[in-house]
Amino acid sequence: MSLRVIKPGLLTSIQDLGRKGFQQHGVIVSGAMDGYSLRIANMLVGNEEGEAALEITLMGPTIKVEKNCLISITGGDLSPTIDSRIAPMWKPIYVKKGSILRFEGCKSGCRAYLSVAGGFAISEVMGSKSTYLRGGIGGYKGRAIRTDDVLECNEPTRNLGEWEVEGSFAFPKWFVNHKEFFPDRKPFIRFIEGSQYEYFTNSSKGSFVEGSFKVSNQSDRMGYRISGPNLELQDNGDLLSEAVTNGSVQVPPDGNPIILLADSQTTGGYPKIAQVITADLPIIAQVKPGESIQFSRVTLKEAERLFLQKEVQLKELQVSISLALKKWFVI
Repeated sequence: MSLRVIKPGLLTSIQDLGRKGFQQHGVIVSGAMDGYSLRIANMLVGNEEGEAALEITLMGPTIKVEKNCLISITGGDLSPTIDSRIAPMWKPIYVKKGSILRFEGCKSGCRAYLSVAGGFAISEVMGSKSTYLRGGIGGYKGRAIRTDDVLECNEPTRNLGEWEVEGSFAFPKWFVNHKEFFPDRKPFIRFIEGSQYEYFTNSSKGSFVEGSFKVSNQSDRMGYRISGPNLELQDNGDLLSEAVTNGSVQVPPDGNPIILLADSQTTGGYPKIAQVITADLPIIAQVKPGESIQFSRVTLKEAERLFLQKEVQLKELQVSISLALKKWFVI
């Protein structure tokens, strides 16, 4: 089973939940920017939730399906179609051989995830299939996909059979209510204090939660540059480099923060005013350049509670999807 790339889109790469356990050696984690969407996409096709999928940014690819397969599309709405018919999101889709999958344009969000039953037949590098684009590591030849690439897929664990489908694809009536994970409102990003929070002036700490910050066009998987109220330190002394991670908010000398993301470096020397909570990292991943965000401070205890709450929701969702898939495949 394989998918043939007709057009690659703006930036499409293979990502899973990341390359963990090697940061002490300077190897970045990488992985999906929106981990919740990737995990749900895999649940919908019966994969392990950390299986690799295609992460599609803003302008999606055109892909030919070369064998009957089960797919799902989650994350941002990039207007997916199959043979010019609207393809549903947040549910499994049985697609017939020869069908053409396209992404016609970005309606909402920033990144979509395409998962295939069985997963992509790609070797792991240091325990992960994720693509580290700057380092040329992992994924499909260490790079974003290109025209004429053929993405081989593993055989699905579930026998798809030969369905009688009117047209190019079929799907069930049920779907995942993604608004439980992505509130339909202006993004408020919650954070706990960074390790240098107290180094900033009181007015800067106030502006950080009261002001609005715009995401720059100079943003990528490594980090989002944001502009808004200027943030200043009480004392501009030098700092030693220390560990950083996905969600660390650094403030360089120009006073405009940088939110480090999936492809961030392992250490940094700029002062950190905040650490975005894990539960809100997928929300940031769906903010487009030019859009604005605001910050809201929470305690470490509250951040832990929100993380565990989302994990419980995902486990409950996994059970529900598994039962629904069993019923749908009784044909």
